Amino acid sequence: MASIWRYILAGLGLAALLAGIVAAVYLTLPQSASGPDISRTKKTANGLFVASFEPERGVVRQGELQSWLLTLKTAAGAPVEGAAITVSGGMPQHDHGLPTSPQATDYLGDGRYRIDGIKFTMSGWWQLRFAISAGAGSGVVVFNIVL
Repeated sequence: MASIWRYILAGLGLAALLAGIVAAVYLTLPQSASGPDISRTKKTANGLFVASFEPERGVVRQGELQSWLLTLKTAAGAPVEGAAITVSGGMPQHDHGLPTSPQATDYLGDGRYRIDGIKFTMSGWWQLRFAISAGAGSGVVVFNIVL
């Protein structure tokens, strides 16, 4: 009977040790209280352009094809005209790309470009990456969208 109690105590001690290790690992992980930056206006990584991004109809919709507007200005505030724009992205936490192939389809004037073919198929954190090439140079900007 005494040997059974030794096994029970050893098992409890091992469980407590494992719980302590798990707690220590969890408490030392970096914590992000604010989540991803969901700013709708950002500079490109090299600071060459300032980009703003918004849904054309003002509302982010899940499960529907939609158009968004990308407005490009130089760092000095001048509209960027004639830009070549490539769109990519996906869900970083799920490690998959976009379900569609968004493209810049229209130049609307004053540095504004319509991006058609955006579809968010599920809730969560999405990223859209814009590679921009214009007369002033090239740059990349990434926008985070959380549904």
